[in-house]
Amino acid sequence: MRLFADHVVLTSTRGLACEVSEPLVPLVELTFDYGGTRVRAGDERTRVFRAGAGALETIERDLVSEGEARRVLESLGAVELLCVDTIAPPTGCEADYVVRADADEHSFCAFTSRALDRFRVLGWRVDVDPLYPFRVVETETAWYARIEPCAGATDWFGLELGVEVEGARIDLLPLLLDLLDRLDSEGGLGALAVSCRPVWALRVTDTHHVSVPADRLSALLRVVAELYQGQRGRGAAFPQVRISALLALDDAFRDDTRIEWDGPARVTSRIRAPRVPPPPFSAPIGLRATLRPYQAEGVAFLQRLRDDGTGGVLADEMGLGKTLQTIAHVCTEREGGRLDAPVLVVAPTTLIGNWARELAKFAPDLVVVILHGADRGARWSAVAGAHVVITTYSVLVRDEDRFAQTRFHLVVLDEAQAIKNARSLARRALERIPAGSRLCLTGTPVENHLGELWSIFDWLVPGLLGDELAFRRFWRQPIEARGDAERFAALREIIAPRVLRRLKKDVAPELPPKTELAAPVEIAGSQRDLYEAIRVAAHADVRRAIRAKGLAGSTIAILGALTKLRQICCDPRLLEMDAARGVRDSAKLKALMALLAEQLAGGHRVLVFSQFASMLALVGEALSSAATPHLMLTGATRDRQRVVDAFEGGRADVFLVSLKAGGTGLNLTSADTVVHYEPWWNPAAHAQATDRAYRIGQRRPVFVHNLYVAGSVEERVLELQQKKRWLSATLFGESQTTRGLSEVEVEALFAPLD
Repeated sequence: MRLFADHVVLTSTRGLACEVSEPLVPLVELTFDYGGTRVRAGDERTRVFRAGAGALETIERDLVSEGEARRVLESLGAVELLCVDTIAPPTGCEADYVVRADADEHSFCAFTSRALDRFRVLGWRVDVDPLYPFRVVETETAWYARIEPCAGATDWFGLELGVEVEGARIDLLPLLLDLLDRLDSEGGLGALAVSCRPVWALRVTDTHHVSVPADRLSALLRVVAELYQGQRGRGAAFPQVRISALLALDDAFRDDTRIEWDGPARVTSRIRAPRVPPPPFSAPIGLRATLRPYQAEGVAFLQRLRDDGTGGVLADEMGLGKTLQTIAHVCTEREGGRLDAPVLVVAPTTLIGNWARELAKFAPDLVVVILHGADRGARWSAVAGAHVVITTYSVLVRDEDRFAQTRFHLVVLDEAQAIKNARSLARRALERIPAGSRLCLTGTPVENHLGELWSIFDWLVPGLLGDELAFRRFWRQPIEARGDAERFAALREIIAPRVLRRLKKDVAPELPPKTELAAPVEIAGSQRDLYEAIRVAAHADVRRAIRAKGLAGSTIAILGALTKLRQICCDPRLLEMDAARGVRDSAKLKALMALLAEQLAGGHRVLVFSQFASMLALVGEALSSAATPHLMLTGATRDRQRVVDAFEGGRADVFLVSLKAGGTGLNLTSADTVVHYEPWWNPAAHAQATDRAYRIGQRRPVFVHNLYVAGSVEERVLELQQKKRWLSATLFGESQTTRGLSEVEVEALFAPLD
């Protein structure tokens, strides 16, 4: 039998399932040897003649044995040439069979490999034409990778990736890049899986290929995609920040033959280093907190980022303690003697106070400087001696030049989605700040599209995801427009080492069944001005009442004044006074809407409690404007059970409930998140409302978010509750009395905002 290939002449497609796409196909000449006389398979004679002892000898052909040989060949995918009227063999070609002409080089190579093995086992004689282009390298091939720094660009590298055949190294990177481009036009790397081809053939010479299993080829192409991301500039080079992609390349060969690495020691040693888990986190002495296991893992993650000299994202779901983990990381850096410059924390204005309080609570030994407000200029002189500097995105823009001239050990962005617009002024200012490392804190790294992810990572690790245009073409469009799952998986692998994301359900084994979370809100602008104006007037009225009637006789005056301040904290529209009519801003309502958006996106079902039915009405209006389905239960609800059943039946994932109507007697275990819109002064009423979800039948951890305006009467009452538990049975309790409340404590309730 003889295998060979030549140019194919296409005459028609009659009788063929599809058109021939390859210019070359394997042709097979099958002959049978009868005592030295060879007979073609296509010869129709039933007997052959051979010269004997002085005469011609007649031999009957063994059609049964010939048929068995034909079936062997046909079982491998060969078709008798006479049966294919779409192919005319070249002049002088004596082929009898053609391998399926609708296949490709990978199938042809697979045919060659199987056929040669089978024929040799059967003892057939096999001749292969020297120019036959579908041979497979039969000896074991060794893979190698060589990394070279690019001349004139120390942070860019070139890669040679290939096999060693008979002592010669053959670079397959150009072929892999071409294959990646071709697969992109066919739907991306997913085409590998769709093809259902277990082995692919990569051409190494004009006649030979190497066989690569599909899973290994997929790993190779993912690495190539991550390294080059559709760009072939700089002589097919990649930036240093993408070197970690080569770890996956090494893993692709870990099971059998190891890949041989050649290149700078600073690169290859990092790839060949054994993968060991980080050492257990040991809380620094200066941290005044006991970290939960998942929080300790978070600090270890931040430490690893610092060790690797790269930036990252702590993307834990809201309420899991991103601030505490960051503070623990800063304390660890200080204890390790690495805090040679301040840490800069950039946060929304409403979170400045929260950062200051958390630092004072959990790391009181750290020197903190707040750069905010009109008098911040005087505090710049203290920055050099600070451990932590806190500022806002707006101040960052206003003082851009001063920040650009100050070196920081670490820059932390809280609510980092603030830089999701790569062209924003804050993003531009951040790029100018010299920093040893960078960290983003956000529960929502992507809100609308992948371009926001690129903006964050382009600041965190410049060059990791290429420039914006290349990212859009190579990542965003295939994923968002085509739903390219393989490309999405590749992108996820790139960012995975630099992102830590935990959901409440993921860390539930380490959390108690019910977790209370404080959610302070900062008020500003006209709402803050209104609060202060009413506070000053109300405080004066209370003082006059106490002077005239004494503390015990001033309950109504105190309750009335405090109610006005509470209403302003909730929403100024609740206050029926001329001074409040022009104030439309409600920081707490905005915070609630953001919290609900995050909880709903995480698959949670939420109960929102408030003492004010009118406040729930305002929340309902906001939810309706956002097209968010919700239900409401207040004292005005006529059919309570119908509304409860509707929520338990899944008609909406947000249930607005007033304390009076729903504080007791309801079973709402389909909810796993409770939001208290304002403090209820009486902890027993607070607990009863929470227990609508946290009760027998609840199978998921319950998280309770307590909203309050920082520095206001709401926070001060909560502080008093912690000091004197008896306050829950007096102030704003069922007895509506202030008995036992001292005059000093009343003064504290009406103190100015911090």
